[in-house]
Amino acid sequence: MRGRVGKVVGRIEAGTPADRDRAVDGLRALALLAVPAGHWLLGGFTVDGDGALHNASPLASFGFFAPVSWVLQMLGIFFLVGGCASVRSYERRTGGTGAWLRQRLTRLGRPVLGVTAVWAVLAPVLHVLGVPATTLRTGATLVIQPLWFVGVYTAITALTPYCVRAARRTGVWAAAPLLAAVAVVDLLRYGPWADAVPGWLGALNILPGWLFAYQLGVSWGLGRVGRRHAWGLAVGGAALFAVLLLVFGYPASMVGVPGEARTNSHPPSLLVLALAAAQSGAAVLLRERLGRALRRPALWAPVVVINLCAMTILCWHQTAMLAAAVPASFAGAVPGLTTAPDTLAWVAARLAWLPVLACLLALIAHRTRVFESPWTTRVRPPVRAAAGMAGVGFAVWALGWG
Repeated sequence: MRGRVGKVVGRIEAGTPADRDRAVDGLRALALLAVPAGHWLLGGFTVDGDGALHNASPLASFGFFAPVSWVLQMLGIFFLVGGCASVRSYERRTGGTGAWLRQRLTRLGRPVLGVTAVWAVLAPVLHVLGVPATTLRTGATLVIQPLWFVGVYTAITALTPYCVRAARRTGVWAAAPLLAAVAVVDLLRYGPWADAVPGWLGALNILPGWLFAYQLGVSWGLGRVGRRHAWGLAVGGAALFAVLLLVFGYPASMVGVPGEARTNSHPPSLLVLALAAAQSGAAVLLRERLGRALRRPALWAPVVVINLCAMTILCWHQTAMLAAAVPASFAGAVPGLTTAPDTLAWVAARLAWLPVLACLLALIAHRTRVFESPWTTRVRPPVRAAAGMAGVGFAVWALGWG
C-alpha cells in the first residue's frame, strides 16, 4: 500500500510543471477543506417525535464558538485565489473572451447539474424506502445551501475582463470602491435610518461583497499587490474587523445563527470584507513560505487531488453528512449526529465523527467526480435536457418555491 501511494505521489510530482504556482493551489485547497469542515462542525440535527431530522446549530447554544467561524470562513481566500487563477488563465487564452468564459462556466455548471439531478432521483426513492418527508426537505435544503456560491462565482467570473482592466489602471486600489459600496449599504440598513430602509436593500451587497476579494486576486495575479500592500490589507482588515465587532456591534459569528436578526454572510456585511482583507494580506505575505513547503511531494500530492475534486467537494460534502445522519435517525439519539448540538459532549462526539464524514465524502467523490469531466458523445442532448429539468425541479422543491 505504501509503495502504491509513493508511486502516485511520484507521478503527481513528475507531472507538475516547473512554473506551477503551488502556493495558490495550496491556498485553494485550504479554503476548499474549510467548507466541509465548517458545515460539519457548525451544523447539527435534532430528531422530532416522528423520527424526522431538523437543522440545528451549536452556535445557538455556544456563542463563544464564534471565533471558530472566523477561521473556517475562508471564502475570501477562495475568491482571492480564484481571481488570481482566472486572470492568469485569461491572459493565456488562445481564443476570444466569449470562448474562455463558456469553458470556465461550463466547468462550474456540470457538477451542480450532477448533484441536483442525482438528488431529484434519490429523494423519491428514499421516501419510498421510509425516509420522512421532513428529513428529505431538511436534506434538500442542506444540499442546495452551498450552491449559492456557484451562482455568485459564475457571475463574478463573467466580470473578469472588467476586473483586469480595473487592476491594470489602479492596482490593488481597484477593490476600494467595492468596500465603500458595502459600507454604504451597511450604513443604510444598520444605521439611524434602518427602520425606513426596505429589507431587500441588503441584497445590493452580494455582488460587491464577494467581488472584493476576487478583484484583489486579479490584482495579485497581475503583480500589482506587493508586500507593502499585503501588510496594509492584513493590518487594516484586522483593525476594521475589531472596530466593527467592538464598536458597531456586528454579530460575532461569520455564519447565520438561528434566532439572530442579523447575519454577516447572507448577504455579506462589511465584517466579511474586513476578514477577507486580513486573510488576503496574510495569504500574500505567506505565499513564498507556503510555496517552499509544497515543494515536498508528500504535501503537494494531496493539494493536487483536492484541487482536482474542488467542485465535487463543494457539491457533495453535505450529502456525506446526510449519509451518516439519515440512517442514524432511525436508531434514535446518536451522539454527535442526531442529538441536539447544545452540550460540550455533542462537540466532542461531532469531532469524533469528522473522520467518518471525510471517508464518506471520499467514497462519494470517487463516483461523482465524473460530473466534473467534459460531456462525452455518449451523453446525448436528450439526456442532458432531462438531467437539467430534473436538477431545476429539485432546486425549486428544495427552495420551497413549488
